[in-house]
Amino acid sequence: MRIALNAWFYDQPTTGSGQYVRNLLDALREIAPAVNIEPVVPRSRGDWAKVWFEQVEFPRAAQRMKADLAFVPYWAPPLQCAIPTVVTIHDVIPLALPAYRGGPPQRLYTALVRAASTNAIHILTDSEFSKRDILKHLAVEAGRVTAVPLAADIRFTPFVPDDELDRVRERYQLPASYAFYLGSFDSRKNIETLLQIYVWCGDTIGQEFPLVVTGEPGTPAYASDGRKTTLGQMAKELDLDEEEVRFIGRVAEEDKPALYAGARCFVFTSLYEGFGLPALEAMACGTPVVGSDASSMPEVVGNAGMLVAPLDARRMAGAVIAICTEDELHDKLSQRAILRAAQFSWQRTALETLAVFKRVVS
Repeated sequence: MRIALNAWFYDQPTTGSGQYVRNLLDALREIAPAVNIEPVVPRSRGDWAKVWFEQVEFPRAAQRMKADLAFVPYWAPPLQCAIPTVVTIHDVIPLALPAYRGGPPQRLYTALVRAASTNAIHILTDSEFSKRDILKHLAVEAGRVTAVPLAADIRFTPFVPDDELDRVRERYQLPASYAFYLGSFDSRKNIETLLQIYVWCGDTIGQEFPLVVTGEPGTPAYASDGRKTTLGQMAKELDLDEEEVRFIGRVAEEDKPALYAGARCFVFTSLYEGFGLPALEAMACGTPVVGSDASSMPEVVGNAGMLVAPLDARRMAGAVIAICTEDELHDKLSQRAILRAAQFSWQRTALETLAVFKRVVS
């Protein structure tokens, strides 16, 4: 089997799409060395160059190499391609959430890839939740969509050496114990609820278990009413002091395992996730998750955390207090987190993806 791979994001390893294509490609080559996967690299970069590559350059290259299958590992299939095409649609946020539809250029691009998706012979996605959303917003049959879960990188492990934990703790001036949030700050991340948790529990555990957030006080964020503000201003309006909520700025990729592993719990209040990889990364480090029961989160977290309604800051605060102060509960959820995370691997992702490829080609 020869597969032409759209490699637009291959050299962008810090992006979600870049991590996906790199991890999946490595795992596919490991489990199926006889399958010939040939990355097609763009000749130039830029917004219009991206559209040209997706719609013209890549499908032509797939045809020239006489590929059995063209694979696009993000939401950008070509409108026309002589080769059967499989596309991975991680989520349909621009269709599901009005706030993410953008201006005319973004809407035009979304319309293009939405129309092109109906021509793909098969669609992969990250969760059953995303599959339901795809069927709701795109004109495709259920039999043409397969949910294949993602996985955390193998560097996310509970076995982080003490000297590494100490190095990272010193670098970011971390307290001995803390609750942790790592992620972006756009409107679907529900950051106001994240901070409101410490309105409810700050007096109880704020000194011993402050909330550590990977952002600066000046980092842009969105309030629950859609108003654009900053993390620091939001914390100020909620009367949260620097001892209860600590902003540590942007963190290095190599420091993330120690940041997760050193946390008492990971707090993830997102309203919408196609998968929710940060929660799985935390679990792989043995860190219990407190978060929302929305979108794909129950599929990922399972019984390895405490999930409640995404806007219920008071109940989330109760969950954070319980995990931080009750050792038996924390240890039980930590063990469950490790076991749950072990069910997700890039080898599993590759096997299930390869099964789709074989079915399409045959």
